[in-house]
Amino acid sequence: MARLGIVSEGSGDTRVAATPDTVGKLLALGYEVVVEQGAGSRSAFPDAQYELAGARMVGAAEAWSCDIVLKVNAPTPGEIGKLTSGTTLISLLSPALRPELLDSLAERDITALALDAVPRISRAQSMDVLSSMANLAGYRAVIESAHEFGRLFTGQVTAAGKVPPAKVLVAGAGVAGLAAIGAASSMGAIVRATDPRPEVADQVRSIGGEYVAVEVEEKMESSDGYAKATSEAYDRRAAE
Repeated sequence: MARLGIVSEGSGDTRVAATPDTVGKLLALGYEVVVEQGAGSRSAFPDAQYELAGARMVGAAEAWSCDIVLKVNAPTPGEIGKLTSGTTLISLLSPALRPELLDSLAERDITALALDAVPRISRAQSMDVLSSMANLAGYRAVIESAHEFGRLFTGQVTAAGKVPPAKVLVAGAGVAGLAAIGAASSMGAIVRATDPRPEVADQVRSIGGEYVAVEVEEKMESSDGYAKATSEAYDRRAAE
């Protein structure tokens, strides 16, 4: 029976690679699941919940020595040193941006599966960590902005006078941008959004935003349907 280890993230990250619910699903697949002590505490999953789900709580050394190691963020050089030769690591890796990380893993004979390299297709939606995290990031961006703004987003008419609604501009209508548009709109703000792809205009309008087109001659959509890096011409037009 293969052992699967859930390890803690570094300081500052409250996420964990598996919840007590997903531990139960992993056990049903025939794995022995061990969880590093305290790995889920910052996500409000105490060790007792993992134990009730059937996992075994262990120290960091044993969790990192498993046949398969699950982690959210890419491992640091020090964490790579904890992996046993022949281990399979499943985590975010950014392989195209961090070739030195891949070299370090290869030197230790580690099989690495990059969660951020999973194709963004319908069959793989359940493994699309980029979209789920981007959705949360867009929502939180609005919550943080509302806190800094210092007054309500929605307009009000009170005995003391009239307060207009806040005006919010969202740059980009990808997963994070659409989440931000929806959150700000639901809070009563007037929301406008820009994106180099005119094809997203209907999506922006469907969640309460107004699409502001930035007219440039070049095509700003890549072959996979996502926005390309904006050009200097686009940036100039957007600033205007």
